[in-house]
Amino acid sequence: MTILVTGATGTIGSQVLAHLAGEGVPIRALTRSPDKAAFPAGVEAVAGDLADPDSLRRALDGVSTLFLLTANVPDELTQAMLAVDVARQAGVKGLVYLSVFRGADYADVPHFVSKATVERMIAALDLPATILQPAYFMQNDLRQQQPVTGMGLYGMPLGNKGLSMIDTRDVGLAAARELLRRARAESPLPAVTYPLVGPDALTGDALATLWGEVLGRDVHYAGNSTDMLEQGLRASGPSWLARELLLMLRRYQSDGAVASAADVAATAQVLGRQPRAYRAFAEEAAAAWNAA
Repeated sequence: MTILVTGATGTIGSQVLAHLAGEGVPIRALTRSPDKAAFPAGVEAVAGDLADPDSLRRALDGVSTLFLLTANVPDELTQAMLAVDVARQAGVKGLVYLSVFRGADYADVPHFVSKATVERMIAALDLPATILQPAYFMQNDLRQQQPVTGMGLYGMPLGNKGLSMIDTRDVGLAAARELLRRARAESPLPAVTYPLVGPDALTGDALATLWGEVLGRDVHYAGNSTDMLEQGLRASGPSWLARELLLMLRRYQSDGAVASAADVAATAQVLGRQPRAYRAFAEEAAAAWNAA
């Protein structure tokens, strides 16, 4: 009942591996550089790249269950669809796909549309899959350390409609639990979809206030302008990615991404406990910043 984890060296993949450790199930981790990879004890590093379907086919030999995470790259949709096809041909009995919360609603955000399209493919093929739909990651706000501690500003222009952010550790736990459930089952299990959301609807102003309370200082929301952010994104990465992230932020500003009570309950069901609250994340981050 071997599990293959893609995106294994990234933020979410590493959390998935951490939660799978010690569960007594053989684990493989897909990486372009297996000789350089540092994975938990017992994890087998296997060479492969989602842009190379033949390498994925080799990595899937003897695998029963696949965790599929595709990076935000220009050919994300192609990579994901080919990976699903290769997994189907390989006869995996379980697939856990990392999608995005409200992916079908944001028709002008490329990586949202990509993930919603892969969900449609999985449904059309009637695959034994768990689709996980995480909201915006709390850990994205670790980049706010300098603005909030140095200038008293929360600078991410998330708007005033509200987001129900999720802790990346909860995403990893949900994925690991579903991978183990499917890997240990005697036969393929029915398809299921879970939103992954936090319990709070957080606006830019609310986040500034919360950080002020946690840090014991005045923190203000820098506002909804994306001009400075766009300049920074273009200076540090490709212009297509900067544009896509701006489209996402503008949708957050216009529509928000607030979870319903049913969404939070579904998240608690797949986690086996309540999802972490943003305040707990912020208190932990502030303690680490102060200690450093």
